[in-house]
Amino acid sequence: HNYNNEDFLMSKAILASTIETVDQINEYVLNIMSGDEKKYLSYDFIDMTNSAESQVYRAITPKFLHSLKTSRLPNHKIRLKTGTPIMLIQNLDQAKGLCNGTRLIVSRMVNHVIEARIISGKNISTLVYIPRMPLSPLQSPWPFKMIRKQFPIIVSYVMTINKYQGQTLESIGLYLPKPIFSRDQLYVAFLRVQSKSGLKILIHDKEGKPQNVTTNVIFKEVFQNL
Repeated sequence: HNYNNEDFLMSKAILASTIETVDQINEYVLNIMSGDEKKYLSYDFIDMTNSAESQVYRAITPKFLHSLKTSRLPNHKIRLKTGTPIMLIQNLDQAKGLCNGTRLIVSRMVNHVIEARIISGKNISTLVYIPRMPLSPLQSPWPFKMIRKQFPIIVSYVMTINKYQGQTLESIGLYLPKPIFSRDQLYVAFLRVQSKSGLKILIHDKEGKPQNVTTNVIFKEVFQNL
């Protein structure tokens, strides 16, 4: 009901523990929003500067590269509509407030640039333009270095808990369809909200039945030989 209300979007967010859950809910929200949609597809390739390994990786297909996801890179496909909240995942211009973690609202979309308005930090309401750029994680989770040319953004109706570290909001919804693997993530999520009344938690089991507890995952086996 408030998807066009910037003040509403500035003060609220949903947090989840995995990229898969984040993508699932962001897709759902985009599907129920009105307005014209634009899809941006990335150009993915492997850094072949190491000639000794280049022959090994030539067999990797673009389709496989497109399927790869990590919190350090935007997705291969980004769906946007006017009014969609997004978050930068790369420092672009710190003087203008375009830093990793800055939240914005999409105002216009063309093929090679996105116009957006800042809704967090010191430069709120400033209109900026975001270009496509080559991106690669500093520490690759794969045995090769992939470069993805894409807009350095993620849709931010829902974000991973780790991605939202260092920021606080008036209201946060914490969605836990399964236990969080790292217990520190749970504490980080609780610290992202300004007050207890602003925190809502949704927990359910594998069958979708609501729960009021979640497991604090600890592998006791690691202490057996101490």
